[in-house]
Amino acid sequence: MAGATTPRVTGEKIWLDGRLVNWADATVHVLTHTLHYGLGVFEGIRCYRTEGGRSAVFRLREHVRRLLDSAHINLMKVPFGQAELEGAILETLRANHLSEGYIRPLVFIGDGVMGLNPADNPIRVAVVAYPWGKYLGEEGIEKGIRAKVSTFARHFVNAKMTKGKTCGDYVNSILAKREALLDGYDEAILLDTQGLVAEASGENLFLVRDGAIRTPALPTILDGITRATVIELAKDKGMQVTETPLTRDELYVADEVFLTGTAAEVTPIREIDHRRIGTGRRGPVTKALQEAFFAVVSGRDGKYERWLTYL
Repeated sequence: MAGATTPRVTGEKIWLDGRLVNWADATVHVLTHTLHYGLGVFEGIRCYRTEGGRSAVFRLREHVRRLLDSAHINLMKVPFGQAELEGAILETLRANHLSEGYIRPLVFIGDGVMGLNPADNPIRVAVVAYPWGKYLGEEGIEKGIRAKVSTFARHFVNAKMTKGKTCGDYVNSILAKREALLDGYDEAILLDTQGLVAEASGENLFLVRDGAIRTPALPTILDGITRATVIELAKDKGMQVTETPLTRDELYVADEVFLTGTAAEVTPIREIDHRRIGTGRRGPVTKALQEAFFAVVSGRDGKYERWLTYL
């Protein structure tokens, strides 16, 4: 599974600065400020085809709110509001004739002046939607993936604010992910600068020990929307969930470890650093939470209907 390539992203239309343009025409100048300095923000959102045949975007409002929060953290004034961006996402899905897929809204700084201060360069917004399957593979969802603890540390909270999805921050994730793939693993787990478990290269992390679920607390990690979803689902099922510091050796002796994220959804880890996790396969708690999660996004669990925005 490690090193597997994903198909080239393509489609019909991209929403750019308030209007739909042809895919090939959604271009920017080479002096686009974000391209040089990395100050931009983005989201990853999924649309699912439900069992009723309709398409629904999962937790659209929360994702757009976090996009705007990320921009605010980075002193970027977005020229569109919450409702306009939600509408743009739905419009882009329809324009690409997608019944399900992945949506990438991006707020970036356009060309104008150069240097670290972007001054009055325009704040631009794009929304891209395209088909995308399981980020860590169908096999990974069922059988689990192999991970390694990275030599790269997660950003320190005051070196770079950790609650925004900022483009440049993900160089850290790219380095960790590439290192893991080159070493024959599927994913990287990053520690914080104190040596405690933080998160994977693009996912939050949970462990299960004696039926109790534990996950790193928020200070150095992204406040994941899928993470929050799984915590709520687990508690509603009567499971014990604790947000607490974790050490890497606690991962090794866990009964189960799994990742959550918009792309990864709920993916078990079967091995870390050549150490088998639990039985070396997806555990019962992970399986139960996977089933609960997919019941929600497929529209089969009406209790969480509020999380679905139908096209």
